[in-house]
Amino acid sequence: MSGKPKNQILTPNQAAEILMVSPATVRLWAAKGHLKALTTPGGHRRFRMSDIKLFAQAQSITLNLEEDDLVSILIVDDDTQFSGYLAELLPSFDARISVQIANDGFEAGKLVHIFKPDMILMDLMMPSMDGFETCKSIKDDPETTHIRVICMTGFGSQDNINRILRLGAEACLTKPIDEDELESYIQLLLE
Repeated sequence: MSGKPKNQILTPNQAAEILMVSPATVRLWAAKGHLKALTTPGGHRRFRMSDIKLFAQAQSITLNLEEDDLVSILIVDDDTQFSGYLAELLPSFDARISVQIANDGFEAGKLVHIFKPDMILMDLMMPSMDGFETCKSIKDDPETTHIRVICMTGFGSQDNINRILRLGAEACLTKPIDEDELESYIQLLLE
């Protein structure tokens, strides 16, 4: 699919191509308030990718996005409530984001080879195999060393942060997560 901009504001024709419907259908959904739209000063409708993604999820519509356009992020955290929150938050940053969740380091090790993530958001303190061991394992493997690792911790001591950065993580964010800071790392990945 060509002509689809990397930015997140789309014309009705571009939105229709992604939703695999006619532009008239997109305009009708917007007019009825089903699909959130922006209006330009000239009265034309424009659509955010994030709104299209939310609409598609609510309607069980599969989006027509090229594989190259998708960015995969693996969330590794034993706190299922927190990982669920991140799984909902990340796609709101950009519709191209695909998310998988692992509840511990061992599960992450399996999913890294199946899901092939572009980035891993990982808690440091997990039972069994913690974030330090998991990060080292990922960075020591030639097949996975390219994966960007961002760690998260509720125990943001300077020793823990320095240790995980030495093991190959790009950053270590403290919990509760600052959504703007997290989005800035995600945007770097999307570029």
